[in-house]
Amino acid sequence: MSGLFILLVLIGLALGGLRLLGLTGPLLKLAAAALMVGGAGYSLQGRPGLSGSPARGSAEAQYLPLDKARHALLGQFTASERWLILADSFASRGKTQEAVGLIQSGLRAHPNDDVLWVGLGNALVDHAGIMTPASELAYARAAKLAPWSPAPPFFHGLALLRSGQPEAALAEWKALLAAAPAEAGWRPLVEDGVAQIERGQIGS
Repeated sequence: MSGLFILLVLIGLALGGLRLLGLTGPLLKLAAAALMVGGAGYSLQGRPGLSGSPARGSAEAQYLPLDKARHALLGQFTASERWLILADSFASRGKTQEAVGLIQSGLRAHPNDDVLWVGLGNALVDHAGIMTPASELAYARAAKLAPWSPAPPFFHGLALLRSGQPEAALAEWKALLAAAPAEAGWRPLVEDGVAQIERGQIGS
């Protein structure tokens, strides 16, 4: 019972946070439904008494989860974040097509939002498991809208890495670093990725 109570409290806090980010109306109801479905699944199948085990995934995914990379390069409280949080919720449950559709809905409302275009590129790669022409176009659109932003080339490089093209990813990230200010706060993130590719820790 205490576990269920804690779960309900966490769902309430999550919904409160989404309201603070500006999520209202049908989108807030969609978020509530997604959280409740996830919570119901856990209450039926979860076994909190068992000790935890590390999540499995590719070395590229373990290098840096997409949401953490997004926050490092774009910040955590952007106007686009509410769409991306919901898309992350769907993707984490394997509903990658729904995640793509949700971001596309955001782009219909905000067609010139470079952050959403980056998010669409990432969601399309998640759905296909590899870089596709559609994801290439999404990253290119983001780069055109925000040529000063490091996010489009970084995530394009990460998508190449996830698609089994480490040399192409390495070239893109090195070019990004070469053009970046020495004091850029995100440089260590990219430098670490370059070092891991060169050591064969990811992408090999």
